[in-house]
Amino acid sequence: MGKDKKEEAIFLRKKITLLRAFSLLIGSMVGSGIFISPKGVLKNSGSVGFSLVVWFSCGLFSMFGALCYAELGTRITKSGGHYIYILETLGPLPSFLFLWAEFFAIRPANSAVVSLAFGRYMLEPFFTPCAAPVPAVKLVSLLGYYMVLTLNSWSVTWSARLQTALSVVKLLALALIIVPGMMLLAQGHTENFQDAFDRQSLVLDKLPLAFYAGMFAYSGWFQTSFVREELVKPERNIPLAVIVSVISVIVGYMLTNVSYYTVLGTQDVLASPAVAVSFVQRAFKSLISVVPVLVALSCFGTMNGGIFTFSRTLFVASREGQWPPLFSMIHIRRHTPLPAVMLMFPLVTAMVCIGDIYHLLNFFSFSRWLFIGLATLGLIIHRHRHPELHSPFRVPLFVPVSFTIICLFTVAMSFYSDPVSISIGCTMVLSGFPVYYLIIHRQMSDRCRNLFYYLTHKLQLLLEVVQQEIKTY
Repeated sequence: MGKDKKEEAIFLRKKITLLRAFSLLIGSMVGSGIFISPKGVLKNSGSVGFSLVVWFSCGLFSMFGALCYAELGTRITKSGGHYIYILETLGPLPSFLFLWAEFFAIRPANSAVVSLAFGRYMLEPFFTPCAAPVPAVKLVSLLGYYMVLTLNSWSVTWSARLQTALSVVKLLALALIIVPGMMLLAQGHTENFQDAFDRQSLVLDKLPLAFYAGMFAYSGWFQTSFVREELVKPERNIPLAVIVSVISVIVGYMLTNVSYYTVLGTQDVLASPAVAVSFVQRAFKSLISVVPVLVALSCFGTMNGGIFTFSRTLFVASREGQWPPLFSMIHIRRHTPLPAVMLMFPLVTAMVCIGDIYHLLNFFSFSRWLFIGLATLGLIIHRHRHPELHSPFRVPLFVPVSFTIICLFTVAMSFYSDPVSISIGCTMVLSGFPVYYLIIHRQMSDRCRNLFYYLTHKLQLLLEVVQQEIKTY
């Protein structure tokens, strides 16, 4: 009887091994960013040399952040990433503000950027040398996003397997850019690196936007923290996966950018709507129809990783009482958090339809790096409050301190760089204050609570979902 009960229990399984964790990180980091961000980094840094410095600095910065999150992941045993770390260290109000910004700004805008990149590169071979029509790009972008949404609603195992397979595709796409570029560089094609550090073109107040573009390309180093409860041997696998994956991506990104600049001049990069396609047109015309498809599949993998982890944030938030309980439920047969996965559908659809890649990028980067900085600040506070707590992985104090300072400084400086987009992002965060005090802090009336529970019950029956048992195997 006990055995049957254990077999029939509804819960999220521990299915994410070290290989799958590594694939999740690589698949989330290497996506649209390395094929979109070179233009944004170069535009806001001013020269080839300074752009390469920005790329390396963003990689080092990501490593600091990844190490901080690795320690947080061994100290705090719950899934949920930024949200649960802020909740456990800074309290319910900052964590709810993050959740509010994540749902209405950060995640849908990020998903829309990656989806638009997927659509652009998917259609590029059919319209070269002309640009693909914008309505067609948006339609293909939405179709790709809906495919990933369906997969994550269907099976955790298959979405994880797809992530592993697409990680290989991503590395192949980078290799097809790196190898020809390095061959040309070895042959002496260094003309685009002449006067690489032109100080006259450097505009300091634009540097935060260059870092936003670079950090967007590296974003994903925190993804294992969202699925902490589903990881096998998390105390060992989280630090190992983040260190190996971030170092691999830093090396890959630096070689990719050097390859870009070996083939393309500054004006070519700035004028290109799809840098990887422009690169192939110059360096390797025989692959003109292959590389864009590989890049599109890379973006597909990033969308998959994003949905896979964000659904866990809503899942944990509802379990902590800061989000409707429906979103902590999982499907009775598929064992996937179906309501949490489906919640992003309308917002991402709207942003893909009305948005532009670079404005969306600046819009959500403010909120993202504000709360990541607060999460690592929380690590410092958690250490001070709980000196007796033994952590199997611990980083030197200067790592979270320097990471937090740089995060918050970049966020503050971005108000001068793009005041309109950043102000909208700030307003979105602040709008969560009245919602928190009206709905979370204050208790609902009995009538509203009964109506809410009635609707939740009806949706629960419709979606065939139940509350999971708070345990994992």
